[in-house]
Amino acid sequence: MEPSVTALIHAAILEDVGAGDVTSAYFIPESSRSRAEIVAREAGVVSGADIAVAVFKEIDPALEVEVCIPDGGVFERGSILMKASGSTRSLLTAERTALNFLQRLCGVATLTRTYVDAVKPHPVQVWDTRKTTPGWRLIEKAAVKHGGGTNHRMGLYDHAMVKDNHLAANGDLAALQAAIHRLRRERPGVRVQLEAATLGQVRDFLALDGVDMLLLDNMTPEQHREAVELVSGRLWLEASGGITLETIRDVAATGVNAISVGALTHSARALDLALDLY
Repeated sequence: MEPSVTALIHAAILEDVGAGDVTSAYFIPESSRSRAEIVAREAGVVSGADIAVAVFKEIDPALEVEVCIPDGGVFERGSILMKASGSTRSLLTAERTALNFLQRLCGVATLTRTYVDAVKPHPVQVWDTRKTTPGWRLIEKAAVKHGGGTNHRMGLYDHAMVKDNHLAANGDLAALQAAIHRLRRERPGVRVQLEAATLGQVRDFLALDGVDMLLLDNMTPEQHREAVELVSGRLWLEASGGITLETIRDVAATGVNAISVGALTHSARALDLALDLY
């Protein structure tokens, strides 16, 4: 597990447990042992199973934890996602933190699967964005993959995306070309993408060397089709901006290579999961 994810788990436990679970300490006998199941109250796609296990084990390494449906697996209402057994106090102390991670990440995976299903049968990728919960980017982007989506750039460091504000500050074509050449020399493994808000910008950007892809920002399906014809396979095209479940199939039919949807991470709701104790 990535160190940043381990640190996030530790922070979440500290936030909830603090100096100790006073309810369990005073109201549950120390000798009490129980079994627990995490049960789905609605259908969805699993993500975060390994993180939930890590929470239980961090609270009490002696707990026995079994993943019944792994990350990426589909479940129905009533499905058992995970089982755990051991100290009742430990199970109850871990319950909320484990569920917080699991419910949120299952929500992202489930919403992603809904979007991925909506573009079928068109061969287009559904991409996430950087619109993630601060500190949760790695695990939310993992949830997107579990739902069948594709990760776009992880951060500002691994993919150059020249957006509208960059262009407003330094959008001269000669300056853009010089910057691209410099980036190619100094960071040859970094992809270069330019954001185009108009078909005129698409034409201008096609004249530049070293561009890998274009982002078509807030264009109509008709404009997407025209951009696809203009580019004619020379660059990857990403459609972005205000695309919803109601409109994504029309965009997918235009021939773009990818559709990015910020809602996958910034608007996914937590799924209804519960821990039942026996």
